[in-house]
Amino acid sequence: MYSFLVNPHSRSGLGASVWKTIEPVLKEQQVEYQVFFTQYQRHATRIVHDLTKDLNTHTLVVLGGDGTINEVLNGIVDFSLVTLGYIPIGSSNDFARDIGLSADPLKALEIILHPSQIQTMDVGLLTYRDRQKRRYFAVSTGLGFDAAICHQAVVSRLKVFLNKLKLGKLTYVGIALNRLFYNQPVSMKITVDSEENTSQTFSYEKVYFAAVMNHRYEGGGCMFCPKADATDGVLDLIVVSRLPKWKILILLPTAFFGKHVYFKGIHLLTGTHFSIHSEKALPVHTDGEPIFLQKDIEVTLAPKRLSVISK
Repeated sequence: MYSFLVNPHSRSGLGASVWKTIEPVLKEQQVEYQVFFTQYQRHATRIVHDLTKDLNTHTLVVLGGDGTINEVLNGIVDFSLVTLGYIPIGSSNDFARDIGLSADPLKALEIILHPSQIQTMDVGLLTYRDRQKRRYFAVSTGLGFDAAICHQAVVSRLKVFLNKLKLGKLTYVGIALNRLFYNQPVSMKITVDSEENTSQTFSYEKVYFAAVMNHRYEGGGCMFCPKADATDGVLDLIVVSRLPKWKILILLPTAFFGKHVYFKGIHLLTGTHFSIHSEKALPVHTDGEPIFLQKDIEVTLAPKRLSVISK
């Protein structure tokens, strides 16, 4: 039994039309399935929690973007009992980009129905408000400039317009240019725990953002952490600090190719646990989904991994 989670509003309504092309294939191949349509923010979390609380094995197939993936992750009761399939129809699709999933919905469906490879993926875990709140993430979490872009993208009319032109990922570029001139850099203190059980604390001045990456890509294809690997049991961190704004304008395009790492002011770290303190509260996100302003966050890996259909 396949359980399909469809975000009908993904990429400004593309989700509903894609489902109409997929369902006939399921019926033709006599696939046993059930479908759920999300109706409001975090509805997928509630649906998936109700599905998986029986602690049986489930195959969940998501039609949506990175945000829908995030909602689904946060509803799964036990990752070890779930296999995840994904048909990417979002604006950025960074999760699919890193795994190498097809952007063609019918090809993606064929792989899900007849998989040749299922990989076990790390899942990130963000905690905040003195560890009282927590959210899982697949791609990344961060605070500062990148999160501010995600916050604005959620309500952006530009995103709706560009989605209709099939240029949705340019939303993040346009908003980034806008936020660059309004957001002011801050001081941050970051403590990193490594696999060898060692701990180091770093202080950074004039930080634009810090992002903890499980995958390589964020923000519609920016390869912020080129060496990030969702199967290696560690997380990667990028900190951008002490850069004049004109240099960031030059740097941003290079991030699509991972060449930004050669700029002074780009700091990359690897670890199993990160504690990040900002001198003032900043926007936070998980997989592009906004979380209200925070000064302190902790990021680590979830105790269990998730099986993902990749080929």
